Amino acid sequence: MVALPVHARFSPEIPPKSPDAARLPPRAGDWLRAPLWANRALYGQVVLAAVLINLFGLATSFFSMAVYNKVVPAAALNSLLALVIGVLGVLAFDFMLRTLRGYFVDIAGQNVDRALGSAIFDRLLAMPLADRRGANGAFAGVLREFETLRDFFASATVAALVDVPFVLVFIAVIAWVAPSLALVPLLAIPIVIGSALLVQPLLARLAEASLGEGLNKQGIVVETIAGLETVKTSRAAPLLRRRWQAAVAHHAALALRQRLVAALPVNIALSAQALVYVAMLALGVSLVIEQRLTMGALVAATMLSGRCVAPLGQIATLLTRLTATQSAYRALDRLMAGAGDGPTPLRRAHLGGGITFRNVSFRYPGSARRTLDAVSFSIAPGERVAIIGRVGSGKSTITRLALGLYQPEDGAVLIDGSDIRQLHPDDIAANIGSVLQDIVLLSGSIRDNIALGDPAISDAEVLRASRLAGAHDFIGQLPDGYDRQLADRGEGLSGGQRQALAIARALAGTKPMLLMDEPTSAMDSQSEADLIDRLADDLDGRTLLLVTHRQSLLRLCTRIIMVDGGRIIADGPRDDVLRALLPA
Repeated sequence: MVALPVHARFSPEIPPKSPDAARLPPRAGDWLRAPLWANRALYGQVVLAAVLINLFGLATSFFSMAVYNKVVPAAALNSLLALVIGVLGVLAFDFMLRTLRGYFVDIAGQNVDRALGSAIFDRLLAMPLADRRGANGAFAGVLREFETLRDFFASATVAALVDVPFVLVFIAVIAWVAPSLALVPLLAIPIVIGSALLVQPLLARLAEASLGEGLNKQGIVVETIAGLETVKTSRAAPLLRRRWQAAVAHHAALALRQRLVAALPVNIALSAQALVYVAMLALGVSLVIEQRLTMGALVAATMLSGRCVAPLGQIATLLTRLTATQSAYRALDRLMAGAGDGPTPLRRAHLGGGITFRNVSFRYPGSARRTLDAVSFSIAPGERVAIIGRVGSGKSTITRLALGLYQPEDGAVLIDGSDIRQLHPDDIAANIGSVLQDIVLLSGSIRDNIALGDPAISDAEVLRASRLAGAHDFIGQLPDGYDRQLADRGEGLSGGQRQALAIARALAGTKPMLLMDEPTSAMDSQSEADLIDRLADDLDGRTLLLVTHRQSLLRLCTRIIMVDGGRIIADGPRDDVLRALLPA
């Protein structure tokens, strides 16, 4: 029986985890710690090289002291030759170690870059659509922030951190060769480090604000490029121009303030380095005159003073970069939060085609109104069902839930009796061919857009699906045929051609289930009629869930579900529902 209200109207590659690790819940930041820990051996070699480089740095100071104190007074040229040979050997080793340190840092950075890039992209693919926030451009900008992390860990960060403890070592050596001069670089330490730490809170706020404005700029650019035809044919250009100019002005102002504040501790460190040298030289000369210090000790101490303060300047620079890195980390950590959470999904290589909605209620993120309210129905394997209703009644939402793109707020969506939340997304995609309202074609050849790189889909299957979808005729008229390279979103093709390619993609591989949402909205009536004739026989034994406003497509279905206001108001055999919809 069909229950209809009187007013109803028809309206048209990852390594496996250990068992123990699998039982432990992921900790915040594991996505970053894991690749860093995996490269600990390389970073260990960087640390070792940095230690030896700092130790070799003492050689030139001792060489200078020996020359001024021993060689010059005694005119000992043979001793000078021996000292020169020795220090040249040390410098050669120093050069080799610096080269190796740079090599190890670059290799470790490359490994971290590869691991982070893969983890972030995998998270993007696995992320529920409900978790996505903001404009596409801003979201893409967040994904690019991993480059900031990569640059931080692929640079001389580790070496700079290793250099810091040697500041005290160099001061100790200065105290040994010239005790009265050791206090000068020691006083510079709190000045340089203190100035860098004092600006950190302001830098952190500026970095966070600058990141937000940068993402806003990115969002405006991507939005404009994606809708350039609409922008050019409407009065949207002035609006977008004002948004862009405001975003550029705000971002430039924030970037200027950020650079000025970041330059302050770096400039203080550079000035401190020069002041330490001048103070030590002035104080040392007076001590030499008073014969309380040798000339060689003075030269060695002044040389070591530069090595004392230089790492402090690196730390000041590092701290200013750290704020941008922290902002990038927080933005990515919000994206990566929950990655890997949840139960291990069931693997079902083959699904029979049964679809069940059990008291499903759903609202889109940020929406106060439910799009679906206690929707229940069951579709048997091989059954062909059309979903009809007014615009905004929830028809497309049903297909999105059946594809696992969103999760119900209440109730359950079942495929072959299994909750869709327990099925692996790859198995769902492998068993359900889908044509959504918004047709998206990828850059690449037409063949790639149909087969999507699936080795199981042969060229013969591509041809079969194309003929069935009505795409083969226009593809044959293209100069490169199936090798025609498409731009983003299939630009250059008509809307009907893009729909034909999307239908061919859904039909390729003879999946047991087909979900189509307005698949012929951009086609002319003749193309649509030809498509219906071809699909009529091909759909035998396959489950079809069809959302449409076009009554002609109902020929493909044996049952109609009518939705209004997020509720099912009619469900029954096609002819019965259509008769009930006809005016008395």
